[in-house]
Amino acid sequence: MAKKEISKELTLQIPAGKATPAPPVGTVLGPSGINLQEFCTKYNDATRDKMGDIVPVHITIYEDRTFDLEIKTPPTSFLIKKTAKIKKGATKGANETVATLTKDQVKEIAETKLPDLNADTVEAAMKIVEGQALNMGVKVEN
Repeated sequence: MAKKEISKELTLQIPAGKATPAPPVGTVLGPSGINLQEFCTKYNDATRDKMGDIVPVHITIYEDRTFDLEIKTPPTSFLIKKTAKIKKGATKGANETVATLTKDQVKEIAETKLPDLNADTVEAAMKIVEGQALNMGVKVEN
C-alpha cells in the first residue's frame, strides 16, 4: 500500500461526546474537505466515557481527504479546575489563592496527564501539575 500524503494537521479542544458539524468544528474542518459527520461520529464515540470534559484531539488530514484521530488527555488547567471545583484560576496568578489541592489530588491529575506530559515518572508529572496549579492560584497542601 502506498504511503498517504499528509495535507494538514490540526489540534482542536472539543467537549467530549458533543462534536457537531456546526461551528466551531465545522468552521475549522470544513475547508479541509473531510466528511464532518464521520469526524463527529468517530470523535463522539471515542470520547463518550469522558462526558463533561474538554478533550483535545489531534487530527491528521491526508490528500485523499481521509483522516486519523488521536485523542489526548484533558488540559491540565481543566483537570485542576475540575478537581478544585472552581470556575477559573486566580486573576493575579501565584499572588492570589483561590483553592487548595492535596498531594493525592495532584497525584491523580498527574497520573491522568502522564501519557501527554514530557515526564517519565509520576513524581516528575506531579511537579509539572503543581507548577500549573501555582500559576492558577491553586495552593498544594502536603
